[in-house]
Amino acid sequence: MSRYPRRALVASPTPPAQAARAELADAWDWCSLDDADLVVALGGDGFMLQTLHILLERRRPIIPVFGMNLGTVGFMMNEWRRHDLDGRIERARAFQVTPLTATAVGVDGRVHTLPAINEVSLLRETRQTAKIEVKVNDRIVLDELSCDGILVATPAGSTAYNLSAHGPILPLGSQMLALTAISAFRPRRWRGAILPDRARVALRVLDAAKRPVSAVADQREIRDVAQVDIAMDRARELTLLFDPEHALDDRITMEQFIA
Repeated sequence: MSRYPRRALVASPTPPAQAARAELADAWDWCSLDDADLVVALGGDGFMLQTLHILLERRRPIIPVFGMNLGTVGFMMNEWRRHDLDGRIERARAFQVTPLTATAVGVDGRVHTLPAINEVSLLRETRQTAKIEVKVNDRIVLDELSCDGILVATPAGSTAYNLSAHGPILPLGSQMLALTAISAFRPRRWRGAILPDRARVALRVLDAAKRPVSAVADQREIRDVAQVDIAMDRARELTLLFDPEHALDDRITMEQFIA
């Protein structure tokens, strides 16, 4: 008896993913996303993030995802193979990923609640350097950070934008968050910090009218924010399934040795 008898199939709109979807469409009995015990996702890492965000919005409880790479990097995906899909799913290892929740208050007073699987970033909108006050657990740790931006990344997202901004790679299960500056001007030598994942981070935009800042949670952007509060959302843990030889924790660790 399968652990996941009811499965939904979703695919990126790209030609390779749609061709793979056509191959699988008649080979198994698929159901709707709302009725499924498992999602098979075909595409790249960006499509995987889209799929996970759909599950965060639509499903309680959130069901596991087995992804197959029809994109470019495929860091969060398994290799695309039609053969023995049932067996691969049954043998797959489960990895839990805890998303962040960002509560962003705009300069107009509107409040936006945004989930993020990889990172939440604040980015300057104009040529003016952003100036941001940084609090951790209600304690001001930086009175004024002058920068292009700042981000908070999960272990799963630490090899994405965070790594490009020279932030640390965090092993999956490390129970840490990366707080990473983006082109810091003052303090010039401050690159960021590693925080316990139970930390609450509050980022307040100084002089928001003159130096406007956007908040971006994975792929969703809110412009002209005044403050963003960020914390782990343990009530909405996600599950990714991987072939035993393609483990997410090992891939994240090995990124430290790629030149």
